[in-house]
Amino acid sequence: MARMSPGERRQAIVDAALTVALRKGLAATTVRDVATQMGTSSGLIHHYFESMDEVLAAAFQQAAAADLAVTTAAMESSIDPIDKLVAYLVSYTRVDQDRAFQVWLDAWAEASRRPAVQIASVNLNVAWQQLLVKTIESGVEQGVMVCPEPEAAAWRILSLQDGLSLQVVAHGTILNRLTVSDWVARLAEIELGLAQGSLEQRRQSVGRKAVGSRQSAAGKTP
Repeated sequence: MARMSPGERRQAIVDAALTVALRKGLAATTVRDVATQMGTSSGLIHHYFESMDEVLAAAFQQAAAADLAVTTAAMESSIDPIDKLVAYLVSYTRVDQDRAFQVWLDAWAEASRRPAVQIASVNLNVAWQQLLVKTIESGVEQGVMVCPEPEAAAWRILSLQDGLSLQVVAHGTILNRLTVSDWVARLAEIELGLAQGSLEQRRQSVGRKAVGSRQSAAGKTP
């Protein structure tokens, strides 16, 4: 087997930490756990990372950034600001986001005690908020949205979305995804001067186009 470079070794440690954290939670993940997952010694972990906090922050960063990239790509596939907003809302509430939301839940719980995790959490949260800000500013410039405070509106939308989505992941039975989607869309409509129900109509339209594209790719007629 080829010898790993320092970068590859660090990545292997982060991958192992994330695997353990998804199973046990960030708070319960230890250096020994990560070493066992890799089949190596704890000394190797300490050689590449100064503290376990840094390892956990890197694992959280990797999981959360991957979903941010998926949402960013979905938004960039559209030109219209409202379509971008719909892509953001739809991508944010995917079923396969549960893993990332669980990591977020753990990270927020640990942020006040682990500075490295806190820094990663803040940076990623701002990155999500800025996706919304840019979309809102574009919508205002094009005259399809009305919003005097894009920065504040983005935080309110994101905060409701985060809170409700984490409720779904943490509790499961109190709220469902459809309710979360409806409430967040309604708040966005209010914040951005959009007609009630307009985002849901656009979402359904996007969904029908996606289905049609998949059917065409499979050689079927929509």
